[in-house]
Amino acid sequence: MRRPALALALAALTGLAPVAAIADSPLKRLTLRHDLLGFEAVGRIDAGDGFCSGVLIAPDLVLTAAHCLVGSDGTRRDPRAVTFRAGLRDGEAVAERTGARAVLHPAYRHDDPDGLRQLTSDLALIRLDAPIPSDLAPPFATAAPPDAGGQVSVVSYAAGRSEAPAWQRACGVTAAGRGALMMTCDTHFGSSGAPVFDMASGRPRIVSLISRGARENGQTIVYGMDVGPALDAAMAALRAGRGVWPESAVTARRIGVGPQGGESGGARFVRP
Repeated sequence: MRRPALALALAALTGLAPVAAIADSPLKRLTLRHDLLGFEAVGRIDAGDGFCSGVLIAPDLVLTAAHCLVGSDGTRRDPRAVTFRAGLRDGEAVAERTGARAVLHPAYRHDDPDGLRQLTSDLALIRLDAPIPSDLAPPFATAAPPDAGGQVSVVSYAAGRSEAPAWQRACGVTAAGRGALMMTCDTHFGSSGAPVFDMASGRPRIVSLISRGARENGQTIVYGMDVGPALDAAMAALRAGRGVWPESAVTARRIGVGPQGGESGGARFVRP
């Protein structure tokens, strides 16, 4: 889909016309340990021959995009074959854990003909086999996203830069509404599930996840969901054991969130 068509599509979905983007900042590779400070909870999710991005919202709970855990035929990936590498940079991770079980947003369908519903439900949770200490990787809280014309920040892994996270300090929200966002953030295949942050309160807070996008003439347009309502639905399913797999691993216990409160398409798993 061409970039103008993407803008018109989201405008039709949200009922809002896209606004002019703010000036985006360049990507910064978080190469050194001190570069990573504050973003240790962002990590790479590896499964077989591909990867996505993800982020801790509790010491043992990773937030990512639903399509990262679902194959093109609708088959769900075994979370026990998934590895989360927090703060991975050039072969060294702050901590590394294997998945134990997972749940998708209850409304997510890999072949959903309703594009808006698929976008706003493209969220999954991975319960890790052991918690990652918060002093190593402090989990993030969530917040409401800014309106169109606002500014966000993103930390992601991607094809061509899979060995260390890259931080874009500022990118624009060009349209927002009905639980969906359109942004100008510089992401690519492998960035799916990357956290989009609001930096206004000092400590970054997650407002969206990268779900899908398009690239034309060197500029990227990406879509994400309003993370709050989508996360609430997935957390409720996880607490109740609805849709959690593998079923034999389900236990009933309360779950808390973090300590602080061009072609288009999903950035599916790709080979690093």
